[in-house]
Amino acid sequence: MSKNEFDYVWTDKKRTLFGLPLSFTRYYLTKTKFITRVGLFTVVEDELDLYKVTDKKLVLKLGQRMFGCGTIILYVKDTDTPVKEVKSIKAPRKTLELIDQYLDRERDRYRIRGRDMMGSMGENCDCDNIGDDSEF
Repeated sequence: MSKNEFDYVWTDKKRTLFGLPLSFTRYYLTKTKFITRVGLFTVVEDELDLYKVTDKKLVLKLGQRMFGCGTIILYVKDTDTPVKEVKSIKAPRKTLELIDQYLDRERDRYRIRGRDMMGSMGENCDCDNIGDDSEF
């Protein structure tokens, strides 16, 4: 995919030593997707739909904080990428707020919330007998 196919809202590179963007990992945020592109010769691109994000976490390690960086962890209801780590990016709190903003827009668009995507009570659930008082 070319860069012109998406309208990027935010983009950054993974930061390495001293917070410098000397990496072949690039992150992109569009209004509906979060994209990770890794590689120099062979480029691997991973997309996830924002409405599938169920939870998020901000990790600020001491070495990253010294250079204004941090890591965002996204928990996603996706088969190939259940946990997406956005490692060592600049201004992680502002980025998390931006992700939150577009995440809420997508959830409103699809009329879902994080609790709507949770799995059932368990694989061995006898859901036919819920509310049946015959066992008590």
